[in-house]
Amino acid sequence: MFSGIVEELGRIAAEQNGDRGRLAIDAGRAVAGASEGDSIAVNGVCVTIASLAGSGFSADVMPETLGRTTLGALHPGAAVNLERSLALGDRIGGHMVTGHVDAVGTVTAVRDDGNARWVTIDAPHALMPMIAQKGSIAVDGISLTVVDVFETAFTVSLIPFTLENTTAGGWSAGTNVNLEVDLVSRYVVRALDLREARP
Repeated sequence: MFSGIVEELGRIAAEQNGDRGRLAIDAGRAVAGASEGDSIAVNGVCVTIASLAGSGFSADVMPETLGRTTLGALHPGAAVNLERSLALGDRIGGHMVTGHVDAVGTVTAVRDDGNARWVTIDAPHALMPMIAQKGSIAVDGISLTVVDVFETAFTVSLIPFTLENTTAGGWSAGTNVNLEVDLVSRYVVRALDLREARP
C-alpha cells in the first residue's frame, strides 16, 4: 500500500525486456533501509526489490506489467517517481494507493496558470465512472486531486512542488501516464454494478 506521495526521482540505469524483464534503477532515499523482497512503487507500479546494489535496486517486471503500464517504454536515463510502501502507523499524506495500475492515460493538454499548471488527461471510457470531481487519482504514482471530469478525460492542477519533485514537470501533450483510480470509488462502482445486475 502507498499514499501517492513521491519520495524521490530515480533514474532508469538499464532495462532488459525479454522472457525475464528486469529494470535497474538508481535511487537514494527511496531505498534507505530497504531489503530484498520489499515493495516499492515505480511510476505508480508496485514492484518487488529483487536486488540492491549501492544506491540502486533491480526489480523483475513480467510481460503483463510491461504491456499494461508505461514501464515497458522506459529507457536508460528516464526519470521515475519512487515511493516506498507504507508501514503500519505511517501518515497517509495523499490517498490510499495500491500500486495496481488500472490503465494508461495520455496527456492531451498542458496550460500554465500563474504558479500552477493545468493538465488534461484522456482516460479509457471504462474508468470514467470512477473518476470524480474533487476526488483523488494516482497519475504515475502521484496522488492528485481531480479538478474537472469530462466524457473521456479529466483535469488536474499541479503546484510548483509537484512539478519540481516528480515526473509531472516533464509532462507534455502525448505523454503516456499510469492511472490508478481511487480505491473506494472502485468498490462503490463495483457494488452498484452488481446491484443493477441482480434479477
